[in-house]
Amino acid sequence: MSDVDTKQPAHRPTRGMLALARDIAEGRQRDAGSATTVPASVYTDPDYWQREKAAIYDRLPQIVCPSALLPDPGMALPHDATGRPLLVTRDASGMAHVFLNVCRHRGTRLVEGNEVQCTKRLVCPYHAWTYAVDGRLLALPRPDTFPGLDKGDYGLVELPCRETGGLIWFSPSPDSADFGFADKIGEDFDALGMGEHVLFRRKTHEVAGNWKLIMDAFLESYHVTRLHAQTIGPFFKDGATSGDMIGPHARSAVGRLEEMDGVDLEDMAALRRVVTFAYQLLPGALVIPSPDYINVMVMMPQAHDRTLVEDFMLIPEHPRTDKARNHWERSWALLDGGVFAGEDFRAAELGQQGLATGAVPQLTLGTLEGGIRRYHETVEEALRAVN
Repeated sequence: MSDVDTKQPAHRPTRGMLALARDIAEGRQRDAGSATTVPASVYTDPDYWQREKAAIYDRLPQIVCPSALLPDPGMALPHDATGRPLLVTRDASGMAHVFLNVCRHRGTRLVEGNEVQCTKRLVCPYHAWTYAVDGRLLALPRPDTFPGLDKGDYGLVELPCRETGGLIWFSPSPDSADFGFADKIGEDFDALGMGEHVLFRRKTHEVAGNWKLIMDAFLESYHVTRLHAQTIGPFFKDGATSGDMIGPHARSAVGRLEEMDGVDLEDMAALRRVVTFAYQLLPGALVIPSPDYINVMVMMPQAHDRTLVEDFMLIPEHPRTDKARNHWERSWALLDGGVFAGEDFRAAELGQQGLATGAVPQLTLGTLEGGIRRYHETVEEALRAVN
């Protein structure tokens, strides 16, 4: 039980969330019925990573950050970790945008740094061309020296963007900007109240491992009581799992069977105390709702063996007391510094080191690890789509 009153608004789980919870409570299993394998080369081959980058990370809709990072109108966030200079903004009407962080005059980087800025105007540091946070070119010095220039033609270059379920998505390619599955899975996040949460902490980790090795840890329950034996492992039991797909995105659940008897699964607060959901979103993002807060992790691969992971901790409301703040600080320290960085990310790094030797040509997966095989099939399908 939490030692603070989070006062979460009343929400009800979606049909899909209820179906997974009832699977667990009634002993149904959706994971793989037999052992399977994954080639080690999908983690270690630089050429395979280049194919993933071209087919997935340079083409498909992906999460850039939670809505809570830009809670108010007149905010702008420079963001470079996807490999392209992005500028995420929220305009005066509250609408989110994703632009290229490039002045339309001479191509100068428009906003420096990597922190959120509160501003109504974006001023280029070179020649002071000035833009609104909705991308419009507002003014430029000596307009008389640009005869015939129409400011309406010189707004910032905007990428397709969708805000849904408390997350801001963008598409690097207008030709692949289908946000239908983002909207669908956003229904679950609305049911969790994620769009009403506020940001408590944000941190970027550099992991010396392939992005899929990080995802793998959140696609199976086999490791939980072992790798996390000294942290969260005691709260889980082997086999009390279920999962399904929402388009290319995986949704899984781990339940505490000994606590589920008599629980009203349609009561969201009660459900979250006995079932932990996890969302593994293609290309590489994770949403992990704990009983009273939500972690969002966005993976941004830099190479086949190096990944930046930006972790956000979202809580129902800003702490009103020292007791409340201390509660959230302990939760952040347990997960971000312990479970994720100290255990899951470290396991990915150790896996990368071992697989790079070539000693294991393929990974053998048991029935508690069926989600890994399913996710890799999704990646392979995305690669085939551009071949």
